[in-house]
Amino acid sequence: MSDFQRYSRQVILREVGVNGQALLADSAVLIVGLGGLGAVAAQYLAAAGVGQLLVADRDRVETSNLQRQILYRQGDVGQLKTEAARAQLQALNPQIRIDHYDGQSWREAVALADVVLDCTDNFPARFAINAACVRARRPLVSGAAIRFEGQLAVFDLRRGGPCYRCLYPDQGDTAETCEEAGILGPVVGTVGALQALAALKLMLGLDAQAGRLQTWDALRMQWRSHKMAADPECPVCGEPHV
Repeated sequence: MSDFQRYSRQVILREVGVNGQALLADSAVLIVGLGGLGAVAAQYLAAAGVGQLLVADRDRVETSNLQRQILYRQGDVGQLKTEAARAQLQALNPQIRIDHYDGQSWREAVALADVVLDCTDNFPARFAINAACVRARRPLVSGAAIRFEGQLAVFDLRRGGPCYRCLYPDQGDTAETCEEAGILGPVVGTVGALQALAALKLMLGLDAQAGRLQTWDALRMQWRSHKMAADPECPVCGEPHV
């Protein structure tokens, strides 16, 4: 394995080891959305040595992003997030490959990924990502954060259980945004880091708590875990849709 020193602190973990690190190097993760969630998740996955990151976003870096999207720097303002992210991630770990997608082109990357991270902030995008993951039979790690609240869920139809559409049956066109409701940077950063953790666990064959919705009250530092059930009538994953 090249550059053992870089990954030595995780290779010594019994759950990772040399074989696990080789698995990560041979894996690909698609991150859709490079905002507060994706900006943090991408850094941890790059640092861990995931061999290929596929990153997708259509937005440009704005000054208001810098409070929580800590992948970017002042000099990145005005650049496409995918291009700024690629430069920063490549500087962090030049050993990995980073491919970027804009607009709706991320759909073609789903089948290339071993794990997909939904780091978007609106329901239409989340439903579209979920549908693509169901079709390609790819595990999906979904995160969300607003104000002082966060949530995390892993959907993996290979092991049974629900998809994202089972959890949210009504396809609302609107959702609260950070611009409207506010967000504290470490709140969204914590959820993004946990998305990276879940992705690493999936690639290493560890229990990623698929089929459970984890909700977090950051003001009270309280986590709750909720069992999710599959909807047999789900228009995405229910029979005969799959």
